Amino acid sequence: MISDDQVRYVAKLARIALSDEEVNKFSEQLSKVIGYMKILNEVDTKNVKETHQVTGLKNIMEKDIVNPSKCKRDELLECTELPVDSNQIRVKHAIK
Repeated sequence: MISDDQVRYVAKLARIALSDEEVNKFSEQLSKVIGYMKILNEVDTKNVKETHQVTGLKNIMEKDIVNPSKCKRDELLECTELPVDSNQIRVKHAIK
């Protein structure tokens, strides 16, 4: 059985505020899920192939095609409103 303290701990890690009623509810639900997983562990799966994709779909990749620009670097650098540093346009950080 999943205890109320365990539910509170997971909720704290996930930064989710739970009422006492929700803690009780999730404790019961998670206990049922764990119980079902214990039943599934009893199934013999030695001769069963691993399945990672069941729909048969595959990723479709397109080739990278370089299209030479009609504009030259100097022309692009001259028309930008952003600051230019070492022949490159400086943009805002995407990740801080």
